[in-house]
Amino acid sequence: MDKEKQILNHIRMNPFISQQELSSKVGLSRPAVANYIANLTRRGEIQGRAYILREESSIVCIGGANTDRKARTNQKVRLYSSNPVEITEACGGVARNFAENLSRLGCNSSLMTCVGDDKEGNWILNETKSQGVNVSQVWVLPTERTGTFTTLLDITGESIVSMADMNIYEKITTSMFEEKWSYIVSSKAVFLDTNIPKECVSFLIKRCTEENVPIYIDPVSSAKARKLPFRLDGVELLIPNREEAEVLAEIKIDSIKDCKSACEKIQQRGVQKVIITLGDQGVYYFSSEESGHLPPFKTDVVDVTGAGDAFASCAIYGIMNEESLCSACQLGLAGAALTLQTEESSSSVLKPEKIHELVKQFS
Repeated sequence: MDKEKQILNHIRMNPFISQQELSSKVGLSRPAVANYIANLTRRGEIQGRAYILREESSIVCIGGANTDRKARTNQKVRLYSSNPVEITEACGGVARNFAENLSRLGCNSSLMTCVGDDKEGNWILNETKSQGVNVSQVWVLPTERTGTFTTLLDITGESIVSMADMNIYEKITTSMFEEKWSYIVSSKAVFLDTNIPKECVSFLIKRCTEENVPIYIDPVSSAKARKLPFRLDGVELLIPNREEAEVLAEIKIDSIKDCKSACEKIQQRGVQKVIITLGDQGVYYFSSEESGHLPPFKTDVVDVTGAGDAFASCAIYGIMNEESLCSACQLGLAGAALTLQTEESSSSVLKPEKIHELVKQFS
């Protein structure tokens, strides 16, 4: 057995083993062991103190984490006028919601984002950690304010207008990701939302592609979709909504046939799989092997916030469990239906057995 494998085996048996102990066990000098450790860390086979092994690693969710403020009215919204509302607060952010949903689905997930050193930032970190998400890689920026997303919901639970204060994400730089690269490269996959700066999006796509780390992307909004580089080679999955897909494909989408054309254009940019979410019209999925349209699962809508994140996380959960793209979308639709039934941005009833049960019910 070669020395590298011997070192990995000893670390697997005792993650806290010292380099001196490794040296005597594998018959190498301590500097030689240190050299092997450095190489293994750079390749992402091990990471950090206590030598966390690759197979224990998680899906790293990179992007937004903020407070969601929902102002709900019990009557028809009157624009340019005062509306009586009830305001609730919840933890939100696409990457944060995604990490929490994945944790509920039994996956190891970690969050890479930035928050301010304020009450909201501490609350987000504590709440997210309590849901089983690793928050050790979050940057806490002392002079910045934690991001907020405020939305006005009408009597049906539909969002009328949303306001995002996300200036904090502009403070993230590519060198900050460079410093965390050994953690990122050791992950099973990366989920990325486009709340972070354009150059960071391009950097992560390029590096993940070079290192064969699967990367899944949610473009977040039609404006932020423009942050994506033209070449998207190596991106395993892109999940835009209709407006974002129109921006990415540079065509108008008025029908299911248009969805197919848009997916073909997006795939030409290098993406392997595309799922366009169509709100109350369901989803359109597309890859070289399969494509088609699925209607949504019928459910009572309490609040639409977080339903898209639930769809994305459950669909990617399916893809990572080697389901077909169609089956993955069904799991996604089940997750979205469960989230629509609650005021929570990340539904506490999201469980593997629950979404599989719903899929059976609707198929």
